[in-house]
Amino acid sequence: MKTSVILHGLHNEFTLDQMKACIELAEKYGQEVLTMVGFLDGINDSLKTPNPIETMEEDTEVSLDYDKEKLYYNMVGCKADWLYELPQWDALLDEETRKALYKKQKLSGTIVKGKKIGRNDPCPCGSGKKYKQCCGKNA
Repeated sequence: MKTSVILHGLHNEFTLDQMKACIELAEKYGQEVLTMVGFLDGINDSLKTPNPIETMEEDTEVSLDYDKEKLYYNMVGCKADWLYELPQWDALLDEETRKALYKKQKLSGTIVKGKKIGRNDPCPCGSGKKYKQCCGKNA
């Protein structure tokens, strides 16, 4: 039996065992159940070994062993500046690494268009004709 859970716009379905596992973790760490479910779902992409959230049972071992670089990269990706700008990052990753990860994440969403072919340029198909008289005729 699955139970639907809505978390601030996120919609996930969990089995009763999965909910029990989240309740147990929430109690262990002194958190609200919905906070724990959201936390596990959100941090999963930054873990060294992702948790099997979709198949989690009551007795499933949950790993919170995170990869610092993945976590920072993912925080930049979701525009969580209030998190990736925390001063505690100074002790975890050097400034050069943080800058490189920031740049890598920002460039991953950048689309670079190739040079546009002009009407009077040679056709890229290699025919020797002008683009407008060859492949660009029907474009």
